[in-house]
Amino acid sequence: MIGEEKINGPNYKKYLLKKTVLEIFYRQGHQTIADLCEATNNSIPTITNLMNELTAEDWVSNFGIGQSKGGRKPILYGVNPDYGYIFGIDLSRQFTRLCIFNLHNEQVCEMVEVPSGLDTTDKILQVLKIEVKKVLKENKISNEKILGYGIAIPGLIDIKRDVSYSYKHFGEKPLRETFSQLLGRPAYIEHDTKIMVLGELWFGLAKNFSNVLFINIGSGIGLSMILNGELYHGHSGFSGEFGHIQMDTDGELCYCGKIGCLETIASGTALVKRAQKKITEGKNTIIRKLANNKPGEINQRTIIEAAHLGDQFAIELLEEAGEVLAKGISILIHLFNPEAIIIGGQMAEAENLIKDPIYQKLSKYTMLRLKQDTQILVSELKKRARLMGTLPVVMSKVLDFDNE
Repeated sequence: MIGEEKINGPNYKKYLLKKTVLEIFYRQGHQTIADLCEATNNSIPTITNLMNELTAEDWVSNFGIGQSKGGRKPILYGVNPDYGYIFGIDLSRQFTRLCIFNLHNEQVCEMVEVPSGLDTTDKILQVLKIEVKKVLKENKISNEKILGYGIAIPGLIDIKRDVSYSYKHFGEKPLRETFSQLLGRPAYIEHDTKIMVLGELWFGLAKNFSNVLFINIGSGIGLSMILNGELYHGHSGFSGEFGHIQMDTDGELCYCGKIGCLETIASGTALVKRAQKKITEGKNTIIRKLANNKPGEINQRTIIEAAHLGDQFAIELLEEAGEVLAKGISILIHLFNPEAIIIGGQMAEAENLIKDPIYQKLSKYTMLRLKQDTQILVSELKKRARLMGTLPVVMSKVLDFDNE
């Protein structure tokens, strides 16, 4: 993606230096030539010539004058934000979210949410192609300016074979090939919960941690892990099926075929089922009003909204979920001894109403020293986490961060 240099060709060293400099710009922001010389261990003439080349290629722009450290004030350089764009797609079970970002990680359009998802239509690919074209047209951005599409997908994804075992919508071809052909530009796919922790690592609460776990609580429950500063996939990419550890040997049948999974007790789907049952039986709660007196319209959002309004039943639902989650989280703490655990997904909207019961009940299940070493945090990115996570997924390929 950077110039025309070929691997092992005469300009390969220059290619590697360009890649390194662009990564520095992308991760750290504007830099002076002196900063880049120090970071790359190169001379001022070498970096100056490189800046001239990257500026001519439109990758780099001049961003004015920086602070002087003695002598002439230096010029600040950085990635040209409009060299190209990243198109983030959050392909969920019930909906699809889309947004375009420039190379300064800034939204260049409003996030679009479409009420079509993997569980609502078997024609999601056709819907996606139409909606992507619509967003590009409305924002007057040509598809050729898209450096890559970053796509978050739920379910079991085999990273070695590049296939989804959960959804047949994508056909028999590798996922990257399917989406690249569909959208006409390079596409990069990652599991939705893993992409969320990348969003946190680059732009959220995980930035200052090397060992952090992220729990995505929505219709299901997923886990992603940053271990020693790196995203952990597991042998085939299936790591993080936290929602399918057994919590109740006499519990409900889970869709995975097992009994009493954590998801059957503490996921958004489980809370909705419990609320619907109690309200049908006559329970007096604000949730009923928020759902227009129609139990079928109750969802995780209405329960969380009711809890924020002080509804005791909704608060109790979250507290019950918090205790079961604490029991599962205690296992994670004993196994991984993380610096922090971040609660994300739709449940993050509950904020302290879910964080507090989890932290309080951890004392019941967790060794004190280990509990004290682990922070329990609630994502500040909330529903933006997946879309923000698409940015490092795409840029790691465009700038080849992962193949030093």
